Amino acid sequence: MKRTLLLVACATVLGTALAAQSVPQINYDAVADIISLPSYGEVAGVATNSRGHVFIYARTGHAVATLGDERTFYHGGSRLFQFDPSGKFVKEIGQGVYAVNFAQQVRVDPQDNIWIVDAGSNQVVKFDADGRFQMVLGRKPENITLRPGPGVSATAADAAFVATRGPAPAGGGGGGGGGGGNTGRPAGSGINGDNFNRPSDVTWDRAGNIYIADGFGANSRIAKFNKDGNFVKTWGHTGSGPGQFNQIRGIASDASGNIYVADAGNKRVQVFDGEGTFKSQIANIGTPQAICISAGATQFLYSSNSNDPESMDGGQIYKVQLSGQVVGQFGKAGKLPKEFGMVNAIDCRTENDLWVGEVWNWRAQKVTLKR
Repeated sequence: MKRTLLLVACATVLGTALAAQSVPQINYDAVADIISLPSYGEVAGVATNSRGHVFIYARTGHAVATLGDERTFYHGGSRLFQFDPSGKFVKEIGQGVYAVNFAQQVRVDPQDNIWIVDAGSNQVVKFDADGRFQMVLGRKPENITLRPGPGVSATAADAAFVATRGPAPAGGGGGGGGGGGNTGRPAGSGINGDNFNRPSDVTWDRAGNIYIADGFGANSRIAKFNKDGNFVKTWGHTGSGPGQFNQIRGIASDASGNIYVADAGNKRVQVFDGEGTFKSQIANIGTPQAICISAGATQFLYSSNSNDPESMDGGQIYKVQLSGQVVGQFGKAGKLPKEFGMVNAIDCRTENDLWVGEVWNWRAQKVTLKR
């Protein structure tokens, strides 16, 4: 029995190694110094518009917290920059905007509107192509937990509050709608509407419906809104089965209206129709951090297997057919040009021209895949 188990284990390891070796390497070039940020910090998001302009949402600047009578107001800490196709700085968008706290992602929709996803304010904000505010989804937390006095820890204060007042509403005072609260719903399902808990990404279908990945905090769900920002539905909760999530880090859509969700904790990308019905999943691409689907007649999914913060393992980006077949991979973790350090954003407006935003290396690289 022991010998059999050993042989099975060896075969499994060998099979995994052979599978990893069988993924073709894609030749590519990368330029790491096109963009010179006005203020340096972690590049959480990078996106391009139809004119080739580049937008970078970076964790930089000076965060400020002001304690009011009932709320703590946070602002600053991140900035949204616009560059022309040559990398020349054009302007800063949203300077002083209430929602700009902790950059998580930036996307540009088919109409060239610019959307930021902010995990600090729990908000998703839409700007038009010129950078004018258009719409906001979500709200900042109403308050924060304060210690009642010397010798009483915040944890003990929370426990005493629950014992005397009952469980807090879904998301608590400072979570923005996390978990299932006392609603009787499964953990991570959140509540209807735009009470987000560290949203991570946003995408749209051809009708303009908005899909928000609300899954980096206590929530593990996808929230759908119509083009006017009105809530439509939500699906998903914490778990490992079909339609369940564990740390949603990215979302994208294809021309057919299918929604692709980077379910990082479960090491897969799940595929749904626009109503949230599970269709399939894509595995064997590491831990998906950032995802993107290219335009064109034949679309491809790009998914970053971002290296763990404590190591330099992985770091490659996979190119995948929408059927789930892996075409190839490129790159590895590192600090040098053509290497990647915790890729949090991929822009793939065309199949072979990409922008990659890195948290570790404080930069955005322009990547060109060779046929």
